[in-house]
Amino acid sequence: MALLYVPCTAGRAPAIPALKGRSLRLRLRAQPGRSGRGTFRCALCKLQLLRRHSDAPRRWESTTGSALHSRAPHTQHPAMSSCARVALVTGANKGIGFAIVRDLCRQFPGDVVLTARNTARGQAAVQQLQAEGLSPRFHQLDIDDLQSIRALRDFLLKEYGGLDVLVNNAGIAFKTIDSTPFHIQAEVTMKTNFFGTQDVCTELLPLIKPRGRVVNVSSFVSVSSLKKCSPELQQKFRSETITEEELVGLMNKFVEDTKNGVHRKEGWPETAYGVTKIGVTVLSRIQARKLSEQRGGDKILLNACCPGWVRTDMAGPTATKSPEEGAETPVYLALLPSDAEGPHGQFVSEKKVVQW
Repeated sequence: MALLYVPCTAGRAPAIPALKGRSLRLRLRAQPGRSGRGTFRCALCKLQLLRRHSDAPRRWESTTGSALHSRAPHTQHPAMSSCARVALVTGANKGIGFAIVRDLCRQFPGDVVLTARNTARGQAAVQQLQAEGLSPRFHQLDIDDLQSIRALRDFLLKEYGGLDVLVNNAGIAFKTIDSTPFHIQAEVTMKTNFFGTQDVCTELLPLIKPRGRVVNVSSFVSVSSLKKCSPELQQKFRSETITEEELVGLMNKFVEDTKNGVHRKEGWPETAYGVTKIGVTVLSRIQARKLSEQRGGDKILLNACCPGWVRTDMAGPTATKSPEEGAETPVYLALLPSDAEGPHGQFVSEKKVVQW
């Protein structure tokens, strides 16, 4: 398909500080019969929106092929016999992720892999920990890029035959004072926080070894945002039988509703970050249920958690917790004893299960 580039002129497009220096391409696949084709590219915000016809349902998709839509899971890799243990943390070059890696290096009996989107920053973080006498490994990972995720998957299979601990920490948030239009905040935040995390899980959960641990870093904002949803949405998000496909549909609906300016009317709260974290928490419940059904004998424990309000670049300097304090609950869940029966499929805050 030929691409039509239409650069916007200065002053006609909103500035998007959060996207400065980072090119994001989203592709909107339309249902048959919908009009429109071509590409609009804004030179200021570097956001590229493509529409094309497809037999598939409408969905958001990265141009690398990382569908923002559930895909068929991989079959489990047959060779996971390596005795070497490995833990991996996403989004770990600073903040909570960095603190989680530090604690795991001190407590986890095996290798710890620090991942980051930016290779230079990730390697600098590794060097900082090495100066403290610790020995993490580094691997590049951009959770918005399916090729990057699969390169990491192949590395883990080659080096370790699988994965023992996965901490999905990577995420983004717009500042409250950011003037970026809300519908753009919604699609950008959703792409990383929910669909990026989903893609990592799709590729890496089949690698988790027996008695492995998976921690999806969510937020207490997911709980407060859920309470601000309509009763109908609350019922859907609290359902014990909601499927991953249904959840994906709801997350895509939120993005579409913001684009159409009807998200409030449709029962959504006025927080893109909060809705994405609802998605992460509910995804965790679904994934835990699948693990129990499909690999119950492997005793894998998967949970979502809130690290608390932590002083990071994302939360700001007035937050009440240090990154080290924020790492406590994620590390607690990552290091649950091998004979532990739970928690599993729960939302955990301050090392305690919180009712969803």
